[in-house]
Amino acid sequence: MSDKKKISEYGFNFQVKFIVCLITDKSFLEQIYDILDEKYLGNDAFKWLVKEIKEHYSKYKKVMTMDVFKVQVGGVDNDLLKQNILDTLREVVKHLESEELDYIKDKALDFHKTQVLKDAILRSAQILEVDGDVEQIKVIVDDAMKAGMERDIGHDYLEDFEERYSETARVTAPTPWDIINELMQGGLGAGELGVVVAPAGIGKSWVLSALGAYALSQKLNVVHYTLELNESYVGLRYDSIFSGVENQNLKYHKEEIQEKIFDLDGKLTIKYYPTKACTVNTLGAHLKKVTSFGGQVDMVLVDYADIMRDVNKTTEMRHALGNIYEDLRGLAGELQVPIWTASQANRSALDEDVIEATKVAESYAKVMTADFVMSLSRKVEDKIGNTGRFHVIKNRFGPDGLTFPAKINTNIGKIEIFESTSNQGKEVQQKIRNRDNQTKQMLSARYDDLMSDN
Repeated sequence: MSDKKKISEYGFNFQVKFIVCLITDKSFLEQIYDILDEKYLGNDAFKWLVKEIKEHYSKYKKVMTMDVFKVQVGGVDNDLLKQNILDTLREVVKHLESEELDYIKDKALDFHKTQVLKDAILRSAQILEVDGDVEQIKVIVDDAMKAGMERDIGHDYLEDFEERYSETARVTAPTPWDIINELMQGGLGAGELGVVVAPAGIGKSWVLSALGAYALSQKLNVVHYTLELNESYVGLRYDSIFSGVENQNLKYHKEEIQEKIFDLDGKLTIKYYPTKACTVNTLGAHLKKVTSFGGQVDMVLVDYADIMRDVNKTTEMRHALGNIYEDLRGLAGELQVPIWTASQANRSALDEDVIEATKVAESYAKVMTADFVMSLSRKVEDKIGNTGRFHVIKNRFGPDGLTFPAKINTNIGKIEIFESTSNQGKEVQQKIRNRDNQTKQMLSARYDDLMSDN
């Protein structure tokens, strides 16, 4: 059957019988209630009837009777609408004993899908006229094509006992750092959101690239979205990570770099979107395009979410950021992929040994939404000595509040995180303490010189 014929099939007569099903079969109403939306009905009379049916069921958990309809329609002020409702109810009465009602119930889902698609086409036409946002149109139409009743009623706690303990119960993408993997019970899982918090210029983009590079080495397919740096520059960062060659010297080592990266079994896709031009819907549409061409996505990196545009066009920054992170978490759940992103810390965090949740810029909703949040702190002396500290702000999978010393070389993207009690961890911590003491001594000497001059 053609789409055109389907649309005509679900016209006036079908919708009359659909109303009959809603007022004569409580179980049918209960099944379809979650997707029942009056806006998808053909005229104002049908819309009014469905709205009343929904409100009555919500309040009384019963189907509406004709007597209740008569009482409610008496309160309609618009005489023309009232007459149309009464005429429609007369048609409904004629079909109370129709032999086609079981067929109507079976076709209800197709009816819903068709109406959603019609609505999506109309909305898309309006968007095309206003700003021509093709990516948003793709998302709207794609969502419409997937419309339907949710058949999965949930996890049966007793029946699904073995499933909870199976190896596939939570599929994770590991990080490059054993201690972080241990805390996260394997890494970031499908449908989960991880966030790296740091002030500007500290190295959070390098952390994301390190996550992507390690995933590639584990034969995973990665999509890396960059909203600041161009695609080629991000690619060069990956070249540095895999080769250990500093960025400015890469051109002298082209052959050896090529040899190393061509052995990788994973696939890396780097996609640039201009700052504030990209929404979560934009990413969703692109990821669906990737998968539609046969590509598999095992990890998504977004550098970084704070400079995305809120699809809801919220004017207040903290609310807009809250929306963005919630939508990003929703996208991870919808596509069942782990998503890592970065977030800005307050400027005052530059002087902090450990960056806590209170230093997350603009919106605490970022922390509340994410599954795993870790901060990176590096004072000036840390950057000079290639050291830093990672602090676990939030961890749904285990303990948080832990701080780990790290070696960080942003020239080649080499990042190592150690347990505080390990020999390497103690070595890094001692290095940090020595530099702190040197800094204090230097400042003290400058102060003494200043005072003696005076």
